[in-house]
Amino acid sequence: MNVIEFLKKHPIVAVIRGATPDNIVPIANALNKGGVKVLEITAETPKVMEMIEKVADELSDEVLVGAGTVLDPETARAAILAGSKFIVSPSLNVETIKMTKRYGVVSIPGALTPTEILTAYEHGADMIKVFPVNAFGPSYIKNIQGPFPHVPLMVTGGIDTSNVKDYLNGGAIAVGVGSNLVNPKKLHHEEDFLALTQRAIEYTNLQKTI
Repeated sequence: MNVIEFLKKHPIVAVIRGATPDNIVPIANALNKGGVKVLEITAETPKVMEMIEKVADELSDEVLVGAGTVLDPETARAAILAGSKFIVSPSLNVETIKMTKRYGVVSIPGALTPTEILTAYEHGADMIKVFPVNAFGPSYIKNIQGPFPHVPLMVTGGIDTSNVKDYLNGGAIAVGVGSNLVNPKKLHHEEDFLALTQRAIEYTNLQKTI
């Protein structure tokens, strides 16, 4: 199963910001137990490449790991060499798309306007991250799907259990969920990780009702 098909099957993407090499695997395991199998580890986090490598080495048969907040081609290349299967950016950088595609990895740049979305797609992006989608809401995705039904869209920004179904029903292939799902700074004890699994189940149950 390729990355895009995997995302269609598992559309909840956990955006993990502020994790550490010590807790990233327990986080990944807790999410996986709850059915969230796509992990985006953000690139501004210290030791992010080590974390990507750990998840890729220990859970590659069960979860899909990628890098988020990738602003330049150099960071994209480092993340790919560490084991990232997809590269996500908050904005459109054509050189980052080129680097990602050079290594045969899925490129998901960020865009918001119709012009940005089409420009990213025409430069080789596999999927577009509409960000910050909460500036417009779920109806915006449905409107974008009108002229661009062939462009796969992921949405990020203000996603929680109250609107996941609306975005997926509106045409988004995947939804990126950040601190509403995962807040590494609050994960200290076994009970915290059990609660994380329960939150993951809440999101995946919503996905299953689409």
